[in-house]
Amino acid sequence: MSITSSEKPAARIESRVGGPSLRNRQAKRRRVPSWLSEQRLIGISAVILVLVAWEVVALLRLQPQLILPGPVDVIEAFGTLIQGGQIWIDLWTSAQELLIGLGLAVVVGLPLGLLIGWYKRVAYALNPFINFLYATPRIALTPLLIIWLGIGSSSKIAIVFLMALFPVLINAAQGVQSLEQGTVRVARCFGASDLQLFRTVALPGTVPFIASGMRLAVGQALIGVFVAELSGAQHGVGMTMNTAGQQFQTATVFAGLFIFAAAGVILTSLLRRVENHFAAWRPSNH
Repeated sequence: MSITSSEKPAARIESRVGGPSLRNRQAKRRRVPSWLSEQRLIGISAVILVLVAWEVVALLRLQPQLILPGPVDVIEAFGTLIQGGQIWIDLWTSAQELLIGLGLAVVVGLPLGLLIGWYKRVAYALNPFINFLYATPRIALTPLLIIWLGIGSSSKIAIVFLMALFPVLINAAQGVQSLEQGTVRVARCFGASDLQLFRTVALPGTVPFIASGMRLAVGQALIGVFVAELSGAQHGVGMTMNTAGQQFQTATVFAGLFIFAAAGVILTSLLRRVENHFAAWRPSNH
């Protein structure tokens, strides 16, 4: 075989896969920072575009500033809150309520969900209560919790706990019930005890479901913090938003809204990383 004949197939292969032009494009992609993916670039561009459009509409004053402040007005409201110093107490109060309520929901909901998923008789006994509480709007329990626990932080943490409990509990139970039964039978055939099965098969297999449940619980817990601080609170971001709304300080209301949104995005991103880390353990449907 001549050299010329051997180069033709290679040239055809390069032309099919893109050849040097493809390598050039790949080299250009390598020069782009890893954190600046196409998805993030499009997302950041969309956010900037919306903010610019919002500011332009606000500057045109199609609606008075009382109804529609612009992003610059919201930034100025942030600056006023920071200069006043009260926002740090509000942030600390809301963060405490969120983290304690969410932590209690995980401590109680996770083992309870695993037991419900693992033992059918436990599920038979607890399902009526879980279905009743899940179908009941937990926010409607706020007056009752205030009567029982007072208007202090205990009642607010209880509301956050109830809001965040069910996503964790239901996802944990669903994770156990979705385990591959063939794996469980094989482990039993090799003499594994219930405790060994639970520790080595059930618990690792439900981690992705648990992470998904916690991610959903974060959103519910933030709703709980806001609702709890509407009733008799002395500090908190929700209380500040409520007070600002009563005084028609719309920019301050937007500032509090962005604080809640930022907390939700940060916590959800952290939990999504955990979920992605254990994604390989998720059962396949194929």
